[in-house]
Amino acid sequence: MGTTTFTGPIKAGTIRDTTGTTVGSDVANVGSVVMAQSAVITEAASGTATDIVIPAGSQIINCTLFPTTVFGGNITLGITSAGTGLTAAATTPADNSRTVLAPADNDIWNDVGTSDVRIYHDSSSTGGVGVLTVEYIQNNNLA
Repeated sequence: MGTTTFTGPIKAGTIRDTTGTTVGSDVANVGSVVMAQSAVITEAASGTATDIVIPAGSQIINCTLFPTTVFGGNITLGITSAGTGLTAAATTPADNSRTVLAPADNDIWNDVGTSDVRIYHDSSSTGGVGVLTVEYIQNNNLA
């Protein structure tokens, strides 16, 4: 299957600019397309880089771990090699169900800053394997 790459951000909607007050005919309804990147990660007891790199100015809206092998401890995400600061510590369920990670710092989630950021992970144990997915709105520039 072929792929298409855009430089983004991608916007969608039928009315770009508000020129009046009638919803559906002259009030802007353009919104941003949600992007996502996923990477397979292996639980590690020190900050470990992922292959997920979020573009500058993006707003992170969700971080989810889908374990394939049970994680033995808490997991955190970060944008530095410590693997902390982006999400609060989360305990992954023993039944391998998905884990939604909560923000540790809303400022970073609202706008990752002026440079691209790599996502790192850190855990209190080793051995678990899973797919980490980070959803974001590219170039939303909320800060």
